[in-house]
Parts: sequence; C-alpha cells; structure tokens
Amino acid sequence: MAAPRAPTQEPALGPSIRIDKLLWFLRLASSRNFAQDWASEGHIRLNGRRIERPSAAVRTGDMLVLPLRDAVRVIEVLAIPVRRGPAPEAQACYRYVDTSGNGDHSRA
Repeated sequence: MAAPRAPTQEPALGPSIRIDKLLWFLRLASSRNFAQDWASEGHIRLNGRRIERPSAAVRTGDMLVLPLRDAVRVIEVLAIPVRRGPAPEAQACYRYVDTSGNGDHSRA
C-alpha cells in the first residue's frame, strides 16, 4: 500500500474575498464590472504576482498594487469588508503603503 501523500496546497489562512468584489467594496473601483475588467487585463498585482482573473482570493495582510488616478499605489488589506458601505467604513479596511521610504501615505 502506498504511503499517504502530503497535501499540495497550504490551508486557507482565514477568510478571503474575490479581488473584484474587494475593490468594489473598498470603493477603489466604481463598479464590480470595472474591477473584473481591471483584473482580467492584468493591471493588478497581489503580493507581487500579476493577477489575470477576477476570482483571485484576497486575505487580510495581502498587498495590492493598483493603478489609481495618476499614480501606481500599493495598499495593504487590513480587514475584509462585509459590504459596500460608506467611504469611512471602506477606508478603515485598507491603508496606503509608502514605497518611497518616507512613511505612510495619507489617503488622498
């Protein structure tokens, strides 16, 4: 009899959410359809890896690189939102990460 094989995937590390739904809930995308297109076209990086599917799972602590407004922004997911609520509720779920070494960016 063959020895049992070890699992090939790591166990889930807490709750997750689809990247398109997250971007819409966080009010970083104006619609979920826009967020799906953004992901499908490869404009988003999740923990350094290019994302090409809107169903990619995002968890607390993950880093996202997004083209926002006139700049490329890095955000850290602080909490998984449960709904598309008001802006202050959405902003409490993420923070901008300063990539220039000057400290945290304020939300612009």
